[in-house]
Amino acid sequence: MKYYDDIRIGDVLMTGRHVFTADEIKSFARRFDPQLFHLDEEEAVRSHFGALCASGWHTASVWMRLNVDYRRAESDAARARGEAIAQSGPALGVRDLKWFKPVYVGDAIDYKSEVSDLRVSNSRPGFGLMMVLTTGVNQNGVPVISFISTTFVERRPEKP
Repeated sequence: MKYYDDIRIGDVLMTGRHVFTADEIKSFARRFDPQLFHLDEEEAVRSHFGALCASGWHTASVWMRLNVDYRRAESDAARARGEAIAQSGPALGVRDLKWFKPVYVGDAIDYKSEVSDLRVSNSRPGFGLMMVLTTGVNQNGVPVISFISTTFVERRPEKP
C-alpha cells in the first residue's frame, strides 16, 4: 500500500476481472441471498430478471476479494524492491452503493477504483482518509455496480 502522502486524487487501479458462473452464483446465493432468481434457472426465467443472475452482494464481494489480492500483490512487489509498506484500514464504510444492471451467467465484470477525495484524519493524525469510487462494468462496457468507500491510510513518518 502506498503512503497517504503518495496518493493523488484521480489515481486509478484496475482491481481485476471476474467471470460469473452458474455454479458460483448458486453457491453464493444458497449461503447469503437465497432468492429463487439466484438459485434456479427456471424460476429466474419467470422473474423480472429473465435469467439466472448474481446477487448484488455477490458482485460486491467479488470486488473485495479482487481488491485484497491486488493490494497484497502490490505490497509484495514493493517489499521485494525494499520499499516500506504503509498500513491501511480500517475501512469506515461504503456509501452510495448502486446496482445498475443484473450480472448474468458468463458476464465478465472489470472492477476499477479511483481515488475521489483525500483528507488528513483529525482523530488519527498519523493517518489520512482516502475516499475511492469503485465501479464494475460488464464485457459490453455497461456499468453494473458502483459505490464509494472510505479507508484510513498511514501517512509517511516524519524524518527525525
